[in-house]
Amino acid sequence: MQSALVTGANKGIGLEVAKQLAQQGYFVYLGSRNLESGEAAVQQLQAAGLTTLAAIQLDVTNPDSIRAARATIGEKTPVLDVLVNNAGISGGMYQPARHATREQFRDVFETNVFGVAGVTQAFLDLLEKSPQPRIVNVSTAMASLTSYANFDDEHFAYRFPVYQASKTALNMYTLNLAYELRDTPFKVNAVCPGYTKTDFTGYQGTSTVAEAGQRIVKYALLGPDGPTGKFFSEEYFPAPATCPW
Repeated sequence: MQSALVTGANKGIGLEVAKQLAQQGYFVYLGSRNLESGEAAVQQLQAAGLTTLAAIQLDVTNPDSIRAARATIGEKTPVLDVLVNNAGISGGMYQPARHATREQFRDVFETNVFGVAGVTQAFLDLLEKSPQPRIVNVSTAMASLTSYANFDDEHFAYRFPVYQASKTALNMYTLNLAYELRDTPFKVNAVCPGYTKTDFTGYQGTSTVAEAGQRIVKYALLGPDGPTGKFFSEEYFPAPATCPW
């Protein structure tokens, strides 16, 4: 049975991704900073008839937690086929570039960038044993430098500099990781799930959790001819060739 790890999987989009991967026949490890929350999420999915699931304590900002999660999963399976780096934080509603604090930048980058790099590096050895390893980094259309350089377009007036900077950095990490792995079976991509109605957005948005999950899972299930080193934002930029980084 193929296996997947989804970080931040105890609720919202991460939980939906775990659900959809389990429905596709994967054994899914639900990474959760709080193990009890992760176990509650597993019970929720089990009640819906899904059984190939396990909760893993995983705080992506804590190197010891990452190492422990790697050891735990390594004891259960010699191979990991999919890694979805979903865990992320916004940094709060008030973060203007002129006044955002060092602490805001540090906290957001710790989760959204350093956490992704740390988890990815920790699990690369298990992923390398898969015949078709896939890494999906959950990003956002708000990270697009091209789009947000257009000061006159009202569609890009909604700005969160700390959060956006972290996701732009994540996109660059994604590009470079894909470049380093370009001659291997790996497919490494960044995906925007869309403006999704979860507690992350105060349940505001234009996409359902199911739609967001489908957008991510699509790239977790890429075949051998699928793209790598790309950014996809199907809600905002439907044609992948024109998606601006």
